[in-house]
Amino acid sequence: MFELGLIPAAGEGVRAYPATTWMPKVMLEIAGRPIIERNVEILRDAFGIKKIVIITGHMAEMIEEHLGDGDRLGVKITYVRCPDPKIGLARGMLLAESHLDRPFVTILGDEVYLDSNHSQLQPQDQDWFAWCAVHRTSDPRRIQKNYCLTITDDRIVDLEEKPEHPTGDMLGCGTYAFQTSIFERIRTTAPSQRSGRVELTDVIRAAAQDGLIVRPFEVSGDYLNVNCLEDHHTANHLARTKQFDGFATSLVIPAYNEEESIAHVVRDFVGHVDEVLVVDNSSSDRTAELAREAGARVETVSLSGYGDTIQWGLDNAKGDILIITEADHSFRSKDIGKFLEFLKDADMVMGTRTTREMIEQGSNMGGLLRLGNIVVGKLIEVLWWSQEPRFTDVGCSYRALWKSTWVKIREQTKGTGPEFSPEMMIEALRARLRVIEIPVSYHARVGGESKHSSGFLHVSKTALRMLRLILAKRLGLQSH
Repeated sequence: MFELGLIPAAGEGVRAYPATTWMPKVMLEIAGRPIIERNVEILRDAFGIKKIVIITGHMAEMIEEHLGDGDRLGVKITYVRCPDPKIGLARGMLLAESHLDRPFVTILGDEVYLDSNHSQLQPQDQDWFAWCAVHRTSDPRRIQKNYCLTITDDRIVDLEEKPEHPTGDMLGCGTYAFQTSIFERIRTTAPSQRSGRVELTDVIRAAAQDGLIVRPFEVSGDYLNVNCLEDHHTANHLARTKQFDGFATSLVIPAYNEEESIAHVVRDFVGHVDEVLVVDNSSSDRTAELAREAGARVETVSLSGYGDTIQWGLDNAKGDILIITEADHSFRSKDIGKFLEFLKDADMVMGTRTTREMIEQGSNMGGLLRLGNIVVGKLIEVLWWSQEPRFTDVGCSYRALWKSTWVKIREQTKGTGPEFSPEMMIEALRARLRVIEIPVSYHARVGGESKHSSGFLHVSKTALRMLRLILAKRLGLQSH
C-alpha cells in the first residue's frame, strides 16, 4: 500500500551528549549498525518502500555520506536539509512536503525496533487520517519520555506529549502512517505552551478531536526510544543479547618458543570458544606441533614482534568475537564467561590483573609492576578524559572485542611490540567506542620468563615504548 517513507533525522540530540558532539544521534550504532540504517531497512523490508525522504540537520554530512543515495541498501534516498533543527519535528516535516504526494510512513530516526511486526501495518481502506504505533509497557517512566494515548473503539481520541502522570500501559512510538493532509494540519496547529514548538502529538490530537480517524497499531517485539546514552547502551545490550547465540568466538594466542606451556593453554580453552588460533611467530621449538596436537588451528608467520603477531591473528581469526590471551598459561578459560557477558554491553572488554585477591602467589605481578600499570592506566584516563575511561592495567593482554570493533580501529594500529596493548585501548577511545575493564585471575606462568616484564630492564623498556606511543597518540604525532 505504501510507496513513500519519511525519516526525520535533523535533531541535535542534546540529551545524548557527549556522543552527539561528534556524531548525529541517529548514527549511534546498535550491534554494529547505525540506528537510522536499521530504520531504512524497516521501511524497505516491512513495507516494501523504495523511495525514502530523510530530513537532515545536525551533522547532516555524516548521515548523507553513510547512506549515500540508498543504492547500497536497495532504496532511493532524497535528502532535505533543515537549516534550524530547533524548529521541531512537525515543522521540520513541512520541508519534505513536496516529496510526499501520497500516503506515507514515518519512522523517527532515533528509535530502535527489534523483531517488530511493522509489516502488519497495512490499512485496507483510505478512510483514515493517521495511524500511530503503540507499545505496551509496565514502566510509566518510559511513557513519560514519549507520549500517552486514550483509545476508544479502536480509535485514538486523545494524545498527550511527555505526560507527568501517564495512565494506562500504552506508550506512543515514533512510527506513523499519514495522509498528505497532515501538512495542512501542521500549518494550522498552534505551538505548544510547554515547548514553544508545534508538537506532532498536538497536530494528531486536534485531528482526532475534530472527528478524523486516527488508528492505533500495536508494535510487538522490543522498542526503545534513544534519548540519552543510557538508552543507547540498553538498546545495544538488548540487540546483542537477542543475537548472541549466533555469534562465533575465536581465541587468538600469539606464540614464540612456548613449547612448555602452549598445549596446556590450548586444552584449557578448547570447548569454550569456537576456534583456538595459535599464531606461531616462527618458533624454533615444538610450539606449533604441540599446539596443533592439542586442538588448535596453527598458522606460522614471520613477523617483527608481539604486536604484529596479535594483529595478524585478529585479522585472520574467523569469529565475530575475538579474544586474546597469552601462551604462557597465566590466564584461564574460567574468565571467558565474564568477557562474553560484558561484551553485550561494550565494544571492547579489557582484563585487569591488578585486583590483589585474583593474583596467584608466584605470578609476575609484584607491587611495583602492579603500581606501574595502574599509573599508566590513569594517565590514559586523564589524556582521554572526555571519553570517561576507567583503566588500571595497560599491559594485560587478556581482552575481548567484537570483530567489527577491530575493523574500525585496524588502520590506526601500528605498534609491533608490547606497546600494541595500550594502543588498542587508545584507538578504541579515539573511535568513540565503549571500553569496559573487568578483573581477571592472573596465575604463575608455565615455563620460561616473560619477554616484556621478567626483570627491571625488560619492564623499563616496555614502559618506555608504551609511554612513547601514548604521548605520540595524544599529541597527534601518530596519525588518527
